[in-house]
Amino acid sequence: MKDMDLKQNIEDELDWEPSVDASNIGIGVENGVVTLMGYVKSYAEKTKAENVVKRLKGVRAIAEDIEVRYPFSSQNKDDQIAQRVVNMLDWDVEVPSGSIQAK
Repeated sequence: MKDMDLKQNIEDELDWEPSVDASNIGIGVENGVVTLMGYVKSYAEKTKAENVVKRLKGVRAIAEDIEVRYPFSSQNKDDQIAQRVVNMLDWDVEVPSGSIQAK
């Protein structure tokens, strides 16, 4: 099975699974080795996502790098901070749009 076909199958299965929000899960596939990355809202969701991938034909191994981010956690993650910076720059009328790139 081609890696692109396997990746599409994984995306379809994760989207179909009601107990997994796949919108924040990235998928990489190389020679049947699947890498899952991103974040979910609970450990149960993380485990379910991994189990969904395990049962698919063509998956030879899984490298799982999914982080659990609890909804009411007060700790901000890097992507959340970056989005806030972009929003603040967009809202400032004295800063021309697109003139500053945050890193």
